[in-house]
Amino acid sequence: MTDTEGGASTFTTLVCSLGSNAMLHLGALPSADSEGLPPSLPLARQTIEILAMLQEKTRGNLTAEETALVEKLLVDLRLRYVQASRAAG
Repeated sequence: MTDTEGGASTFTTLVCSLGSNAMLHLGALPSADSEGLPPSLPLARQTIEILAMLQEKTRGNLTAEETALVEKLLVDLRLRYVQASRAAG
């Protein structure tokens, strides 16, 4: 599997891609169009759950750096999700 730059895709690339998608669904990143996308908490939650599943399924098989990346990203995304949920009412 390769990425658009021609290099090998990595676990880190996958995790960062999922993290970016979750951030987009939380409304924390601008979308590609000028209109912007409204936040979608259900899609953000689904993506966070996928990351948590990857964390569980890969436990013990990742480098220390990969493990730290997933842990830090999940903490950040979960906090942002709670904040967005509270803001939405």
